[in-house]
Amino acid sequence: MTDPLAGERRLRLASHGREPAGTSLVVGHSLHPASDAALLVAVDLALRLRADLHVVHGVDLFDYPVDPDAADWEQQARRTLDAQHRRVAEALAESSLGWTYQAGHGDPSRLIAAVADETDALMIIVGSHGGGPGATFDRIVAGSVSRTVLRRQQRPVLIVPAGPHPPQATS
Repeated sequence: MTDPLAGERRLRLASHGREPAGTSLVVGHSLHPASDAALLVAVDLALRLRADLHVVHGVDLFDYPVDPDAADWEQQARRTLDAQHRRVAEALAESSLGWTYQAGHGDPSRLIAAVADETDALMIIVGSHGGGPGATFDRIVAGSVSRTVLRRQQRPVLIVPAGPHPPQATS
């Protein structure tokens, strides 16, 4: 069993959209619906501020197949990571934003912080899973990324709950 990102601490995918603006926002993204809400809010803010958006995905247990002994374990994990990137690319396809996507192993809050530091981000945006069924299991397995980011950061952090949000700015 090998890791689909073996030898790659972080997978950086090419920038998209316009030339870099200089102002950056960083948004943490995962497979959880609250991450989609955070992405929508981040896109809206980036458009209003004319900022670049750096989407960061911390690779975790939910990116891997349940059975690590499956013959195609690496391929399944890679497909999940590719699908995650496509999901973000589709959400940003119609925007005029300059954006990047990075996926990496390790503590997601540290990865988000590292990208925020590298890009001198104006703000970090993350989703909050909140309560509800499964929240306790998620926190036991993955911890609360939003809380950890908030505790560790000196820059502003916007925590976005899952659910309806105001209308988005147009590109």
